[in-house]
Amino acid sequence: MTQTAAALSTDAQTAIVEALNQSVAETAVATMLAQNFHWNVTGMGFGPLHELFQKIYEDHFVAQDDLAERVKALDGHAEGTLAGMLKRSKVAEHDGHATDKEMIATMLAAQETLAKTVAGCGELAAGHGDSLTEDLCIARGLTHEKFAWFLRAHLR
Repeated sequence: MTQTAAALSTDAQTAIVEALNQSVAETAVATMLAQNFHWNVTGMGFGPLHELFQKIYEDHFVAQDDLAERVKALDGHAEGTLAGMLKRSKVAEHDGHATDKEMIATMLAAQETLAKTVAGCGELAAGHGDSLTEDLCIARGLTHEKFAWFLRAHLR
């Protein structure tokens, strides 16, 4: 049975908001990671990697907003500080001093982490009948898996 945000129990809302905020935090850190690599990539793969990292950070910037707005629709508080996001995130910052292959591997790991995080959030939402959050998370998971595929192809 699909439930509206208003029909969810307080415990369900709290758990889903927490999972969404985890997704927001990791997406925000991955956004900056992609932008950092976009700025600092060098070498023979510069052109396609510069473009790919830009596609990733542009996608993730919009995704942060979509995820945070879902938090607000569930009457939660969206994590909005960099310190809070960094503390919460399983995706780590990087200083950008890396080879192109190291950047690709780091961004690949970030995409795989994000795919797992949003999948978990979607499963949690589905378990509480919140199909709107579930759908958002499914869409995000597909996007992260697609970016992971693109990145993995560069390492073969």
